[in-house]
Amino acid sequence: MRSGIDVLVGTPGRIKDHLQNGKLDLTKVKHVVLDEVDQMLDMGFAEQVEDILRVAYKKDSEDNPQTLLFSATCPHWVYDVAKKYMKSRYEQIDLIGKRTQKAATTVEHLAIECHWSQRAAVIGDVIQVYSGSHGRTIVFCETKKEANELALNASIKQDCQSLHGDIPQKQREITLKGFRNGTFKVLVATNVAARGLDIPEVDLVVQSSPPK
Repeated sequence: MRSGIDVLVGTPGRIKDHLQNGKLDLTKVKHVVLDEVDQMLDMGFAEQVEDILRVAYKKDSEDNPQTLLFSATCPHWVYDVAKKYMKSRYEQIDLIGKRTQKAATTVEHLAIECHWSQRAAVIGDVIQVYSGSHGRTIVFCETKKEANELALNASIKQDCQSLHGDIPQKQREITLKGFRNGTFKVLVATNVAARGLDIPEVDLVVQSSPPK
């Protein structure tokens, strides 16, 4: 950063630290990208983002940085916040259109009601029937504790590993590589794995409880 860089990728908190410590100068920034903008602005980062961008943006100036906001979902309030940074003639590019509530036609959906105490046994049976010994399965859980307990449960007959926020990044990469390569067949994960996973040929996805 001292020598000068073309692109900086960072979390709002860390970028703000560098600004406050005088290690970063954003007065000449040309492009600003906010990824997962709905999450960023919803989780209380809006104030930090505004603090960071205040230096680079001047009211009604034509020389303000080009601003790109990326999000899987765009509630109306996202646009309200976005207008602070974007020109009035901003472009909205929608890759989904009116298909927002539609699932892929090649995917079969199944809901199974069972008592909480029977959950592991039912999931074990579902994996056996719909994925078998050779198919790949991802099971999503709400908590890290759940993920660990389910991954160790004897009801799941296939080789199984867990993935959640307490697992170091290096180990996560090894786990994902093993799942991709077919070293083990069942991955039990919290929502840490719900975004950005690119694993081809997953036969079955199980949500152990309805997402909240």
